[in-house]
Amino acid sequence: MISGNSKEDYISFFVNNYLSSKKNLKLISFGSGSCFAEIELAKHGVFEEIVCVDIAKNRLDEAREIAKRHNLDCMNFLCQDANSMDISSNYYDIVFFQASLHHFDNIKSFTENSIKRVLKEKGLLVINEYVGPTRLQFPKTQIKKINEGLNLIPKKYKTRYLSNLSKRKYYGSGILRMILADPSECIDSESILPSIYTHFEKIVEKPFGGSILMTVLKDISHHFLELNDEKSLILNKLFDFEDIYLKNHSSDFIFGVYQKKHNKEYL
Repeated sequence: MISGNSKEDYISFFVNNYLSSKKNLKLISFGSGSCFAEIELAKHGVFEEIVCVDIAKNRLDEAREIAKRHNLDCMNFLCQDANSMDISSNYYDIVFFQASLHHFDNIKSFTENSIKRVLKEKGLLVINEYVGPTRLQFPKTQIKKINEGLNLIPKKYKTRYLSNLSKRKYYGSGILRMILADPSECIDSESILPSIYTHFEKIVEKPFGGSILMTVLKDISHHFLELNDEKSLILNKLFDFEDIYLKNHSSDFIFGVYQKKHNKEYL
């Protein structure tokens, strides 16, 4: 849904379409986690420097070892809080987020004072992100459709992972439960796109769903790791169901490439 080609992932799509004629680029990734996307980016050879920033040292250590095995000398790993980093202005060609921006609070301020500030004049912001309702507070119409999607799955495939309990109905996510389970989860996600649009021009934006299926398949997706004809049919029904929903509703997940406003040229 991002590349338009089932054999091309979004990393290759981005590099091939927007970086193919570039070299010696500098990229910083905030909240990089295990850095799997950043490692794939580094393999394309257009980067002089890729900096992965995360507060989880163990995940960065694992990523560092993988980078060493692949001789990806351009990669650096910083165990720091992105909100308190001292980074030179107008230094990076690309600021990159892979499923991490929705964990940042005060998105409006972070976009202006961190993301935009560290980018060069023709720099790009690249996101692959959840941009839906803050704290997963879905509207009633979406919750209704989530349950309709859940009803497309036979009972035998609704047993929750590592449990004997069946997933019969989705009632929504309580605020207190969300905060206790993960204080940073979707903490200001509704502000992501409005904040980006304030400071950046859209180059490309690809919605790829998740508005229904993320919640429908949560805790029961393990049933579909090994497919047969019956399971494939169920999944295809679910995919079609969400596609119909997305015709008249926004996507909770977006891949986007954006450039600072007032610039007429690409990177």
